[in-house]
Amino acid sequence: MEIKKDDLSSPAIISLIGEHVQSMHEHSPPESIHALDLQALKKPEITFWGVWENDELLGCGALKQLDELHGEIKSMRTSSAHLRKGVARAMLAYIMDEAKQRGYQRLSLETGSMEAFEPARQLYVSFGFEECGPFGDYQEDVNSVFMTKAL
Repeated sequence: MEIKKDDLSSPAIISLIGEHVQSMHEHSPPESIHALDLQALKKPEITFWGVWENDELLGCGALKQLDELHGEIKSMRTSSAHLRKGVARAMLAYIMDEAKQRGYQRLSLETGSMEAFEPARQLYVSFGFEECGPFGDYQEDVNSVFMTKAL
């Protein structure tokens, strides 16, 4: 697996982000969807990476700068053809290392509270993330789980 910074222009990335957003619509009510589309992921405060094996896209993830000391994990997604292969684990470790290199003291995320998001929540807990209250512009939401980790 190779993790590469991406400009969100390849058909494989566009397709995976589309799959990600569609999945959020399948599992979450509209008012509780916080997944970013392609345009939102191109904002300067967000860095996006793809996880590749040869010419095949396995997954992706992004890091959003909230302030000089706090980052947010966004758009973590493993292609449905590559689940349970360690893609998300590799991407999360990479994002955490990048956050530390940037000098962030805290890394946070929002994920769903529904059963479909249980594997994601378990992954984050295995990396030391703990539940917290809303951060940034988020509001309390029964459909969201907010997590954070001090770096």
